[in-house]
Amino acid sequence: MTGTTARRTVVSIAVSAALACFTACTGPGGSDDSGGTTGPTGSTAPSASASASASAAPSSRPPALTGASADALRAVERATGRAGSARVESTTVMGRELSLEAAGALGWDDGLTGTLTITYTGGTTAETMRRLGTTAMEARYLPDAYYARMGDEFAERVGGRHWIKYVYEDLEDLGGGAGAGFADQMRNTTPNQAVKLLLSAGDVRRVGAETTRGRRTTHWSGTVGGATEQTVDIWVDDRNLLVKKVERGRTKTGELTQTAYYSDYGVPVSAARPPAADTADFKELLASQGG
Repeated sequence: MTGTTARRTVVSIAVSAALACFTACTGPGGSDDSGGTTGPTGSTAPSASASASASAAPSSRPPALTGASADALRAVERATGRAGSARVESTTVMGRELSLEAAGALGWDDGLTGTLTITYTGGTTAETMRRLGTTAMEARYLPDAYYARMGDEFAERVGGRHWIKYVYEDLEDLGGGAGAGFADQMRNTTPNQAVKLLLSAGDVRRVGAETTRGRRTTHWSGTVGGATEQTVDIWVDDRNLLVKKVERGRTKTGELTQTAYYSDYGVPVSAARPPAADTADFKELLASQGG
């Protein structure tokens, strides 16, 4: 393998890992003008949910939700935000490009923190990663950056280092502006963002009472505008906490769907920064390719 090919392989792995970490946390979100969604590296990827309503032109935004439905959803937003942390299990399918499962605990009291185990389950990105010896990875989220732990094959290509570091502010500058707003998107990745989306929807409805994972919940649904429509469904328990969230949108590679379950609100969350000697910086990896 030539030096150029090796560098491109390393960057390909790093981009795929970034996409997986980002997708696992944010789910569907704001769409670009071409009908896809753009991530930090310029590849087709979901942006954060909070950006979806912001992407709609002012004239197309529905009026703010009012009345009993608005009051109920704002109570959910407040309760979920105050909880500060939760265990998370999610599945994400991003067209033909990527599908994954994620499980762990996340906190949002002071920026996004926590750890997820992300498992590739299908798609072209997953096949690329499998060929390179990675089928699952650990992702650690801290307020200023997130880290992805790769396999031994990746480490052999980057001086024995297993972790990739993605500084949010660095990602803002990548891909001709494709990463704009990335830092805010990751910092605002909390369960109550789905509630904020519903509060901006023009067709919010209370679907009714349902049992979700053995718990009695109330199901709410709505459609959020933007370059493409995005549907948001949430299931809320009697403490006004999210039990389940489903978001659906579209990308250039097909439909993007994320289903997430939340439990153990208030659980202690920690994420240690990996050793610097075992960490490669994503921005430096890109620079090594001339990108």
